[in-house]
Amino acid sequence: MNYDLIIIGGGPAGYTAAVYAARYKMNAIVLCAEDGGLAATAHDVWNFPSYKSISGFELMQKMKEQVENLKIPIVNETVTGIKKTDSHFIVSTDRTVEYHTKKIIIATGTKRKKLNVPGEEEFYGKGVSYCATCDAAFYKNKKVAVVGGSNSSLTSALLLAEFADEVCIIYRQDKFFRADPAWVEAVEKNKKIKCMFQDNVKEIRGKKFVESLLLESGKTLAVDGIFIEIGSEPSNLIFKHLGVKTDEKSYIITDPDQKTSVKGIFAAGDITNNKLKQIITAAAQGAVAAYSAYMEAVSEKK
Repeated sequence: MNYDLIIIGGGPAGYTAAVYAARYKMNAIVLCAEDGGLAATAHDVWNFPSYKSISGFELMQKMKEQVENLKIPIVNETVTGIKKTDSHFIVSTDRTVEYHTKKIIIATGTKRKKLNVPGEEEFYGKGVSYCATCDAAFYKNKKVAVVGGSNSSLTSALLLAEFADEVCIIYRQDKFFRADPAWVEAVEKNKKIKCMFQDNVKEIRGKKFVESLLLESGKTLAVDGIFIEIGSEPSNLIFKHLGVKTDEKSYIITDPDQKTSVKGIFAAGDITNNKLKQIITAAAQGAVAAYSAYMEAVSEKK
């Protein structure tokens, strides 16, 4: 199957790139392991223009519908490899399908980091979660912990407080300095939420399900569940063997046109070394990447 452009990733960057590719009449396709990416797990989005408040899932569904209305295929397959030939790229997926293209936009985003402590793997799905939007409703009238001090941890705590009787935020620093002041204020006003600063989880304990946390301070905290929100890291690094340059944290380095170090490959969204990783900046980068891919293709035809 031959395409003008293959977009890898179905988050804000990938979907916006698809919208612009449709406007430029490019024969494009979106390949993504799951719809919406990490943005779809956001409980509440307050800073996307035109919405006072909207869930990440609903916002991403609206973006997906727009792409579908423009007749750009969205295929739920995981990209497992990219080969470069003299004239084009061959993209393979977990369904042993091969797609041929001259231009690629990498928009694979990020994935959640893990604590890497005893009990984390054992109790995954049995009290250990990385998605409050997905699992909060299971903890009605229970006690839960959230680990981390970023916007995602605070918004997760606020969502969990709508169901749980008590939410404890465990954060290794002495105060919230990475989160937006608006989220910090909302957490401080919520009587169901308490904060434990300058501590961290050492071990997750239980029998069949999570029952308690052993903290580095030596304290034991009884909980029914733990939500891990300690940041993210680049997802799906299938591009590295092609010579695409990355920074020390494996984020793709791009120029202002979203071009990478490899001709024909562009990158957009949280996978790039852009410092402000937000839905709106990912969408903007997706638009620029599609425009740049189109202009490069036009120049090659002259």
